Amino acid sequence: MLHIMSTTVEAASERSAAEVNEEIRALWLRSGGTLSVEQRAEYQRLVLEWAAAAPQPSQAA
Repeated sequence: MLHIMSTTVEAASERSAAEVNEEIRALWLRSGGTLSVEQRAEYQRLVLEWAAAAPQPSQAA
């Protein structure tokens, strides 16, 4: 059975960028530096979540 992971960021998550970053770091540590196909999908989802949670730089006037 094939499971497809969504790459959309869940708005209900509401985690801080720091929390998501910790999960990304833990994923890399668990993987030993080489991500499997499943881990790559999780990494992509986490990066999208992190980007959504990261503070946006203010635009210079």
